[in-house]
Amino acid sequence: MADVTPQEMAGKLLAEGFSCCGPVAPALSDPIVETPMIVTLDELFPYELDPRITHNPRYEEIKASIRERGLDAPPSITRRPGAGHYIIRNGGNTRLAILRELWSETKDERFFRIPCLFRPWPERGEIIALTGHLAENELHGGLTFIERALGVEKARELYEQESGKPLSQSELARRLSADGYPVQQSHISRMQDTVRYLLPVIPTVLYNGLGRHQVERLAVLRKAAELLWQKCASGNPLSTDFETLFHEVLAPFDTQPDIFSVGRVRDELIGQMADALGVDYNALELEVDSIEHRQRAVASPPSTPADDVPGTVVTPTSTAPKPKPAPAPPDARLLPPSPSPALGQMPDTPLQDDVAARLQDHIVSPTATTERLQAIQQLVGEQSGGQLPVFADTVLQAIPVQAGGLFPITDIWYIEPGLDSPDRLRIHIAQFAHEIAEEAELTGCVEPLDAGIGFTCKAPQQAKTPSAFGRMVLTLLRALSVHYDVEPESDQHLDDNLGALLLGSHLRDAEAPSRLSDNGLVKFFRLVRLARRLLDLEANPDDADD
Repeated sequence: MADVTPQEMAGKLLAEGFSCCGPVAPALSDPIVETPMIVTLDELFPYELDPRITHNPRYEEIKASIRERGLDAPPSITRRPGAGHYIIRNGGNTRLAILRELWSETKDERFFRIPCLFRPWPERGEIIALTGHLAENELHGGLTFIERALGVEKARELYEQESGKPLSQSELARRLSADGYPVQQSHISRMQDTVRYLLPVIPTVLYNGLGRHQVERLAVLRKAAELLWQKCASGNPLSTDFETLFHEVLAPFDTQPDIFSVGRVRDELIGQMADALGVDYNALELEVDSIEHRQRAVASPPSTPADDVPGTVVTPTSTAPKPKPAPAPPDARLLPPSPSPALGQMPDTPLQDDVAARLQDHIVSPTATTERLQAIQQLVGEQSGGQLPVFADTVLQAIPVQAGGLFPITDIWYIEPGLDSPDRLRIHIAQFAHEIAEEAELTGCVEPLDAGIGFTCKAPQQAKTPSAFGRMVLTLLRALSVHYDVEPESDQHLDDNLGALLLGSHLRDAEAPSRLSDNGLVKFFRLVRLARRLLDLEANPDDADD
């Protein structure tokens, strides 16, 4: 290697440096992986689509914590491609506002220079950021119902921009769940109704925190009233439309949520509807009750059978849960087409308390199904050309049988309050036993009694021997009666003949015994029902007062 002279060394050291031949970058590019960094308040902005609109109820608590301890966890930040500032990635707008306020108050550098965790802007950045803020706000401090509704509505817009087509509610629920913010489809339906129909009329109440339960009740009421309005107004010229009427009714209630009452809105709405339609208020209210019941059943989330027990066993000592209030019976659905009588001309209907009480009296045991399943079965039946009977709707119509006699039967199970005493029950039981025996021409074999279940059986006094059918009837009545004055020996055995007496015989010859007539069978069932209630009252006298 040749020696370098001092002159050569000086020349090399004094030579001009290398020059950059490319453009100079104005700033460094963003990291491509998660990277801790320190940013200033001037560089960090809140997320513009943050669903939180109202003041965080924990604002002062969070501020006090940051003042004393600083930020326990660095906020997650990101930056849109080409943007000149960073934004909060998910759930940190409240903390950023507090830092700005503390910096303005104290000028402390720890509130100005903020340690953060940078995350690159993802491919679906806007949707990921929005769902992230929704989930984070739910986790810390919660959102009002209207804030969630507006956030979900904005998410729907972003999803539709992404896919280029409108989304159904079920598809929107699926996509929200996939992006980390699960919402039930029924809740999405209520949210969309709230944004569309309620927010323009009562913004003050909604933004001040009207709860989900009240919002859903209001949405169900609006839907039920709209369906009823369309049904009544069909073919009739009216001075106003439903949307205008609903807005006029609801607008005066735009006050503080603590004094807002869905019940008052309901009363006012039904009253103005009754005036506009020229119908009776009470009948209209019953119809709204029925439609609301169906709407809640269809829209409510599935539940276990134990959560949906609609009634209890009908015994005086039952401790099972009380039934849910019944909707109006079909008899009270007084909304026929124009040729039928008007609403105000129809007969009166029972009060709601009486409806609930009578519903309870007709429930023998809890059902192993849910209201939602019953509603779906009803809708499927209607689409298939049939109609599934709904117990809560048909309960007041009585069991569809009728039997004449001294005490006509229109309902086998229900016991009127005036009949619900031991003395009167015995009178009815004895009369039914007498009429059943009359079918077998054995009227003299049944005598009323002031003890037991109300009657006693006597041996036949007539000369000729009773027919096989007569002996079977007498054996059945004797088995029911506790008191009788006939020898226990008998050639008739109930276990051998009960089936033939109640069902009939498959034999077709003339010697085959007859079966009890339909009329007698209804009376037998009614007798058994009354006798069971009588024995319950005898065992628990206090129940008679209830």
